[in-house]
Amino acid sequence: MPPHALDLDAYLNRIGGLPMPPAPSLPVLQAIVARHTATIPFENLDVVLGRPVRLDLDSIQAKLVARQRGGYCFEHNTLLHAALRRLGFDAAILMARVVMGADEDAERPRTHTLVRVTLPEGAWLADVGFGNLTPTAPLSLTTGEAQSTPHEVFRIRDRGCDRVLQANRDATWQPLYRFAMETTYPIDHVVANWFTSTCPGGLFTSNLVVAAPGPGCRNTLFNGRLTVRQVGDAPQTRMIQDASDLRATLRDRFNLVIDPDDAAPLYAAMRRFADNANPAMQIDG
Repeated sequence: MPPHALDLDAYLNRIGGLPMPPAPSLPVLQAIVARHTATIPFENLDVVLGRPVRLDLDSIQAKLVARQRGGYCFEHNTLLHAALRRLGFDAAILMARVVMGADEDAERPRTHTLVRVTLPEGAWLADVGFGNLTPTAPLSLTTGEAQSTPHEVFRIRDRGCDRVLQANRDATWQPLYRFAMETTYPIDHVVANWFTSTCPGGLFTSNLVVAAPGPGCRNTLFNGRLTVRQVGDAPQTRMIQDASDLRATLRDRFNLVIDPDDAAPLYAAMRRFADNANPAMQIDG
């Protein structure tokens, strides 16, 4: 579905009532990325509940905008791309191989999306859907230097024909994903989304993951463990106690309201995942 099908007013209201920008610019891009990441959480609840993740724009805006749910990268960055195009930005969707926790050259499938935005200042990476390490500001693609955001410091390094996004965590540069600069097509996202949401033993089919940045902190729910990491401090954790606690935590910590009937099956799945956890898939808050 073309970007003009997006209800732009509803999207701008969803991300905190951002006024209609007069023209594309770097400050506007920065404001949109900051507000989107602050208001729309990252989550895979539909995958856990066995519901299909649909990538047509009608379905995405019904879920993330009208119902005020969250989603994962395919939903977030498809929505962002459509909004930027409606606002007149030169924007294209790219795909990446997630290498977090592995070597930068790891042979991983392309299962992540991001948006490249071209401005007079150069090309920028805008990614509002990378879980608990989502960059909360656009990142310049034309420099290999460290770039600060309201949360982590990032840098983008050349890696052969690709580029690698790295985050500085605990004074260490950690590779997150490797990507090429060529534009991808909706069918590429459909295939990767189907794999990501159905592959047995995958990150999103074997774990309940919710993440959202807050002022000066990162909030992450990974199965039964809630982690709150204040910038510069050690993370604080606690365990979710029951379905009511899960629903309240999603509401109060992640601004995510779920159907009351979904709380019990989500909690049961979360407990099951925790009992069968694969240490290689643990997400540090």
